[in-house]
Amino acid sequence: MMIGTKKWTRIGFWNITTMLEASRLSQVLKEMTHYKFDLLGLSHTSWNGNGEFTAASGELLLYSGRTMGGKHEYGVGLLLSKGLKKLLIEWTAVSEPLNTARLATRLRKMTVVQCYAPTNEATSEEKEAFYGLLEATLHKIRQSDITIITGDFNAKIGNDNQGLKHVMSRHGLGKRNENGDIFIELCANYDLIIGGSLFPHKDIHKATWMAPNHCTFNQIDHMAISKKWKRSLLDVHGYRGGM
Repeated sequence: MMIGTKKWTRIGFWNITTMLEASRLSQVLKEMTHYKFDLLGLSHTSWNGNGEFTAASGELLLYSGRTMGGKHEYGVGLLLSKGLKKLLIEWTAVSEPLNTARLATRLRKMTVVQCYAPTNEATSEEKEAFYGLLEATLHKIRQSDITIITGDFNAKIGNDNQGLKHVMSRHGLGKRNENGDIFIELCANYDLIIGGSLFPHKDIHKATWMAPNHCTFNQIDHMAISKKWKRSLLDVHGYRGGM
């Protein structure tokens, strides 16, 4: 997926399954360079603990995961290009499914929140815990910042925007599920608009997840941006192949 803006950056997202092998990070960096992303959000990194890692080529990875010594699963990361890392003001490892970075762009300060939400089949307690933490994180962001949330929300939003034009347009994919309702409500409460619903694309460029049968495709990964910055978006779409 990609968000482009006229003046500040190109943002991508991948659900990479795992990044435990050293070669996997090298592959991620190669894809980041290929698609010319300035910032790449990562879900399911499987790195434990939290911290910063600078690649030999100069990119900076901000990662957040389970406590050290635990099972290697889940985890999120924000990978900054050599140029963008110079604009980093601060970052926070909120928890294993959440981290944030605040950047000094040419327009104004920007805060990016990388997320890895529970699946649609997760318990209500798991969903409430995640979204409660996400809301607390969003509540702390300065109102003057450009706010972007990105990641694997396991949320199908569909294309029915009746009564929801302030949150989404009609170019989503699939049929809305429970997680989709929760995600839409969150965006409405925090004046965010769902970028992947704004632009008309073929379904293959909307889908972000393929079922094992290779026949079922869904759009479950999303980016949302502060509504007042909607016109800054040039495009949001999925790339085929890659990771």
